[in-house]
Amino acid sequence: MRTRIVVADQSEVCFYDIEGRDAAPRPAGRLTDPQAHLHDRDFKSDAPGRVFDHAPGPGRRGATGHHSTGADDRRPRKHEAQLFARHIAEALQQAKQRHSFDRLILIAGPPFLGVLREALPAALRATVVAEVPKDLIHQDLRAVQAHLPPEALQAHLPPEA
Repeated sequence: MRTRIVVADQSEVCFYDIEGRDAAPRPAGRLTDPQAHLHDRDFKSDAPGRVFDHAPGPGRRGATGHHSTGADDRRPRKHEAQLFARHIAEALQQAKQRHSFDRLILIAGPPFLGVLREALPAALRATVVAEVPKDLIHQDLRAVQAHLPPEALQAHLPPEA
């Protein structure tokens, strides 16, 4: 069984393939999203609109309040992370169609792991054998390997002769 290991954050992803119980993971590709490093203010979109509350009653004067109408989920960086997660899902879907792997292990920080999970189509989600909620994208391969759950690597493998 071939397992694809996905180590990601909202700006880059590294793919590793591992075959067999004792094999070492080998690099299988990398994607980056340069826009993920931008601040919200650097995107072309404006800030959410402003609402001005007026004093109650016709012709009444008094204090008014104003506040933003935007919610957290409309932040440009969050939207960019969702787009990047979809890009990762598309790359995985293409690799799956080429029979490059049978199973997936996802490794990402908790916030992005949820975004990535949501971006995966059901057929790919069914191949996920483990999720590791750690941000290891800037760690070396040895550190990534140390966090791989042994039971996920041994699941469904034929016994060694």
